[in-house]
Amino acid sequence: MMQFNHRKYHASPVVHLPDRQWPNQVFTKAPRWVSVDLRDGNQALRSPMTVTRKQQLWQLLIKLGFKEIEVGFPAASQPDYDFVRWLIEQDQIPADVWIQVLTQARADLIERTFTALQGAPRAIVHVYNSISPIQRSRVFNQDRAGIMKLAMQGAEWVANTAAHYSDTHWRFQYSPESFSQTELDYAVEVIQSVLNVWQPTSSQPCIINLPATVESNSPNVFADQVEYVKRALNHDDRVILSIHTHNDRGCAVAATELALLAGAERVEGTLLGNGERTGNVDIMTLAMNLYSQGIDPELDMSNPDEIITVIEDCTGIACHPRHPWVGELVYTAFSGSHQDAIRKCLQQQTPNTTWQVAYLPIDPRDLGRDYSAVIRVNSQSGKAGLAFVLEREYGLLLPRWIQQALAPIVQYETEQQGGMIDAQRIRTLFEQTFICDQAPVQLLGYQLQRNGHDDMTARLMVNHQEIIIHGTGSGALAAFIAAWCNWSGQLLDVRDYYEQALGAGTDADAVAYVLLADDANQNAAIAGVAIDRDTVSAALKAVISAVNLRQLQLVTSD
Repeated sequence: MMQFNHRKYHASPVVHLPDRQWPNQVFTKAPRWVSVDLRDGNQALRSPMTVTRKQQLWQLLIKLGFKEIEVGFPAASQPDYDFVRWLIEQDQIPADVWIQVLTQARADLIERTFTALQGAPRAIVHVYNSISPIQRSRVFNQDRAGIMKLAMQGAEWVANTAAHYSDTHWRFQYSPESFSQTELDYAVEVIQSVLNVWQPTSSQPCIINLPATVESNSPNVFADQVEYVKRALNHDDRVILSIHTHNDRGCAVAATELALLAGAERVEGTLLGNGERTGNVDIMTLAMNLYSQGIDPELDMSNPDEIITVIEDCTGIACHPRHPWVGELVYTAFSGSHQDAIRKCLQQQTPNTTWQVAYLPIDPRDLGRDYSAVIRVNSQSGKAGLAFVLEREYGLLLPRWIQQALAPIVQYETEQQGGMIDAQRIRTLFEQTFICDQAPVQLLGYQLQRNGHDDMTARLMVNHQEIIIHGTGSGALAAFIAAWCNWSGQLLDVRDYYEQALGAGTDADAVAYVLLADDANQNAAIAGVAIDRDTVSAALKAVISAVNLRQLQLVTSD
């Protein structure tokens, strides 16, 4: 038999729910977020976090705005126990934050869990047991009745033990582990049996958490399962319906979003999706998905670099550069057509209006990113990319004909380097290509008189000899061109001209761009550029740059 054999597997059962309502629902607000980074995320690490690392991550979670945080499995781990005691004894729990701890439905573990929580102002005790057919038959060797009895016993032990610690405001949570792989009618029976033990009220609700312990079906099926339970509970306001999804099929975010539409109101997950196997649902992605739709996620994700640094430091797992929303390269465009679209949209985007920029679903500045990360140049980039970079970094507004001339030069450079090219190197190539106003011709000075027309007298150094030229024209540039033609006998034709100020204020430099053709080759115009404090000098030097570059071309061709 082939090793890669799909016949070893069968399709997971679907839910018969022909009148399902979740496809017609829309998001209007954020769910209740629960970080399980310190517990579920921690148990998935090669090297679990020390108490010091847990303290570092705790501070981040509080800063981000989490109000419910699962802090550990204190009955199963001494570092988890010590961390819980540090939180309580050092008064580290804000008044509006609930800590949550996990325990199996075993009397000894439950007792130690409450011992760890002694003195906590408020806490969620999260008890669980596995209920799926494969767990019942192959792991616990129990039938349905036996597994239900375990769940009820766990619920009783939790309630009875909590009664001995009356100074703490308790909330109970039950998870039918492997819920998504369990017969739905049986899952509801188990949940109801636990509710019968706890007898929650509207003012003292309990949490029923539905885990996709192993993601084994498509997100729409999980949504059907959640809606089925929601209906079976008759939308009971004594119950807070929670979900906990894993990412085995790579669909945890989608499954969570559809489950929220199906009636779940609480989400357990981790930052950046760390967790067992392929991970837990990524709360950062979920929160930013809401944010991008104009919904307040009620978590502060505005500084992802800080979040990534802390998570990487505490877990030892690097954030992928293409991670949704916060990866290093997610707002970066290398494609020329993408760059052109982004540049044009950004030029038209005005403050205090709805964000509408091609290829950028949100404003990167909302996440503390500036536009230096939006467009980067490599061999796949076109003229728009390099123009964007020079405008962003140096304020250079390249006319289209300069962009067209510079693009192949930059592309050749990136192909030789085999990677990206930075802004400084692009500017160097730009200057090397278009600014050549020192030799063989150099402007030493000029005089301009305006008497209905412009009379230009310019002093030049030409091949190390000083000369003076005169000309008249309509404007300084035309007068200088006339003066040059009078002296050299060369006919110059200005095909295009553009000038700009570099910055604001009277002391800003001027940049002049000129496209010249000469009588020797009218079909091959050449561009020249110059930068000068004086706008007239910049224009004259741009002409000189073009003249010099033409001369260098002729020398090279000879």
